[in-house]
Amino acid sequence: MDKNYLVTQSNKLISAHYDLSLEEQRIILTLASMIQPEDEEFKSYEFKIKEFIKLLGVSTKTKYTDIPKITENLMKKIIKIREDKKLIQVSWLSSAVYNERTGTVILRFDPNLKPYLLKLNELITSFKLANVLNLKSKYAIRIYEILKSYEYRKNKYTIIEISELRLMLGISDTEYNRYDNFKRKVILQAQKEINKKTDLSFDFEEIKTGKKVTSLKFIISKNPIVASNKKDECADVLEEICAASENMLEHDNVINDDYIDKVMFLFDEEITRKEAEQILKVANNDINKVKEKYIIAKQTNGIKNIVGLIIKAIQDDYKTKKRMIPGWDNTYKRDYDIDDLEQKLLEISKKASIKTEK
Repeated sequence: MDKNYLVTQSNKLISAHYDLSLEEQRIILTLASMIQPEDEEFKSYEFKIKEFIKLLGVSTKTKYTDIPKITENLMKKIIKIREDKKLIQVSWLSSAVYNERTGTVILRFDPNLKPYLLKLNELITSFKLANVLNLKSKYAIRIYEILKSYEYRKNKYTIIEISELRLMLGISDTEYNRYDNFKRKVILQAQKEINKKTDLSFDFEEIKTGKKVTSLKFIISKNPIVASNKKDECADVLEEICAASENMLEHDNVINDDYIDKVMFLFDEEITRKEAEQILKVANNDINKVKEKYIIAKQTNGIKNIVGLIIKAIQDDYKTKKRMIPGWDNTYKRDYDIDDLEQKLLEISKKASIKTEK
């Protein structure tokens, strides 16, 4: 498992109603980060118990025999997803296998979650796993996910009714039933953590009906990311290449407006409708191809021109290669990626260095 992996989910899953503990959320989000863009079915993911305990952030004194209890409780948890006039109730996991002989646990998503985690071509949200694993409050994780799904908006805010927000956070009627407690224990605590530890920050305003606070307006912004002291030698060269590629587009294929909206929703960055249309033309209206190249690009540091890079990635068909971890029979776990994109960046960097030396 790698904290730099991306978690990509359907926005319908993010806005669903469920109640998971901090440990359970970490398990689910880590599993989601291990899904590949080309996966057609869910795979089984194997963890060493030591890794698993570290992931959960529980005491090292936790007994191995406690792990089956944790996964059993998770398998009992239900997600409630609203689609049109349907209420879909789904379990998170279809199976959890605890192997005492090898000291491993093997988990697999419930197949009914496929529309929300696999081959996504509707509104989706992606973020680095590290952003949520650093959070200590289960409500902070959920609020981060929810606000991240609205980050694409140009006005950078969303209004959520408190009653709906409580359902999304899995808070029962008997918990924090006074607004001041809900504000102090849930919202302010989440705000403190999210603003300090993630790529997102938010403020909020209270909206009243009469004298009662009934909704919250969340104002969302990007957190300044602490840049590495190491200069990205190839950034300027790459930007020049990507900018040039944007001028090579043809305008002979018609783009569906709905597809343009989907591309704009896909990007964490703010892009224009014209830029989304340009990307779609290069991808021949293939939303899955755009998503695949975007995920690859997001794992690359020092990118100044994300639109140009995506276009270049589609044109040159950059791919992510996977390595299997030896000895894990019948299971799959991504060890690390060897990106064609990274190789190209290194080549560009070397050329830039040689040019500088001359």
